[in-house]
Amino acid sequence: MILARKIVNPDIIGVTASTLCFIHCVATPFIFVAKACSSTCCTEAPLWWKAVDFLFLAISFIAIYYTTKTSTKKWVKYALWISWSLLMFAILNEYLKVVFVPEESIYFPAFTLITLHFYNLKYCNCAKNKCCTNHQYH
Repeated sequence: MILARKIVNPDIIGVTASTLCFIHCVATPFIFVAKACSSTCCTEAPLWWKAVDFLFLAISFIAIYYTTKTSTKKWVKYALWISWSLLMFAILNEYLKVVFVPEESIYFPAFTLITLHFYNLKYCNCAKNKCCTNHQYH
């Protein structure tokens, strides 16, 4: 696990996935408004484009899972999982239409995940090549 963490840091994966998710969410309305203006059919997003939401959600889950194993701050761990849960709710709600929530609500958890991964990367890593054990968390 230590070798894998040195090669691929889960915070870097989390920042990358969350940033791409955020860009995907911001770009979607613009792409399909332009498409709607240029033709009368196909104003809905294609299935493959919608599937990208779930791909980002899965990658974010994996990144958070591994990040929380070595993070030194409990509040960061909780904040990551809460933000991921809010992102999952926003994505699922967009498809299932359970409750009315503005589409823009997806931006907050995505941006929060980006910020938390950056924060964890800078301030909450294990010290000197030793991975933290459960009793060392603050």
